[in-house]
Amino acid sequence: MAIITLTTDFGLKDHFVGALKGSIYKELADAKIVDISHGISPFNIQECAYILGNSYKSFPEGTIHIVGVDSEPTQENQHIAIFLDGHYFISANNGVIGLITSEIKPEKVVEINIPNPAAGSFPVMDIFIQVACHIARGGTLEVIGRPFTALKDLTGFHPSVTDNGNKIVGAVIYIDNYGNVVTNIHKNFFEAYRKGRDFEINARTTTINKIHQKYSDIINFELEKGKRKGAGDKLALFNSSEYLELAIFKSDRHTVGAASTLLGLDYLDTITITFS
Repeated sequence: MAIITLTTDFGLKDHFVGALKGSIYKELADAKIVDISHGISPFNIQECAYILGNSYKSFPEGTIHIVGVDSEPTQENQHIAIFLDGHYFISANNGVIGLITSEIKPEKVVEINIPNPAAGSFPVMDIFIQVACHIARGGTLEVIGRPFTALKDLTGFHPSVTDNGNKIVGAVIYIDNYGNVVTNIHKNFFEAYRKGRDFEINARTTTINKIHQKYSDIINFELEKGKRKGAGDKLALFNSSEYLELAIFKSDRHTVGAASTLLGLDYLDTITITFS
């Protein structure tokens, strides 16, 4: 039986996640359900794409991913099912899949068109669950939809290059549980324009001119403990997803603060890199 994952902005206070799982088990008693996240910020397409895009590859091929963010259907927010990179995705055409497919071309995309769809306010349960269970039973996309080519591609979420290639202008796309600030500047993009030059990262009033490989690299163990950088010091690195991240070493956002609060950074705030 294929794995079915859930990524939503429903949170865990309400009944929605439990109802989804119950509906799946009612259809497929031996289903394997994995929660990727239910803590996506409400309607935050970029955050959803970042979390889902960096997690789906860890699952075996054939996994079915249900995306429950901004899922209410409209003429411009169609329900779609996609076969991409060996995985199935069921989502609204709200840009989440467009961001994931920016570097990988989907093999098949259909607009969902199932018989007698429920017209309620909970389409993830009323429609997406039906489609996921159909696929899990071995059903094809052709049965539940017709070919679809108008996959929404959101602009403005990718970094830009200005000043004749001497400056990258990016933005904050995610703030993790530690308060670390993740930007949309990928390592490959950075290196393509750096070309061995020195650089300066600017985020509000903060300037950083070195990128570490891991968090603890900020510590120079050859120095005496009282002279080392360490907990509470700022740093930059490319995280496990290879996106530029700004962090405060061993800081707790719930007590002393973290990069997001101490550096005054929030979602979509500008981050620039200047080469010299």
